[in-house]
Amino acid sequence: MTLGTLAVEVLAQEPAGPEFGKASPVGLAIVLVLLAAIALLIWNMNKRLSNLPETFDTNSPEADQAVDEGTDRGATTVDITKTDETSAETDEVEKNGRRSTPGKN
Repeated sequence: MTLGTLAVEVLAQEPAGPEFGKASPVGLAIVLVLLAAIALLIWNMNKRLSNLPETFDTNSPEADQAVDEGTDRGATTVDITKTDETSAETDEVEKNGRRSTPGKN
């Protein structure tokens, strides 16, 4: 028996068992949800790509500046100072290499 005739015989057999075909509705629902998600991702990416400038030419940045109009170029960083309690705890960790448990000294 060759591989081809064995494959034809296996594929021609009727499905057996009481569990055959019960997973197909769930599988179909999963496939349809994944196809819908892919369609939405493609639609969203096409929308975003249409907002890009035609070229990214560094000699004439007008197209890049037109897309970049809403950004805040003068933003500054905020300096966060430590409170006395966290400062003392940080110093202790740096000295001892471990953190003390609250209430136990």
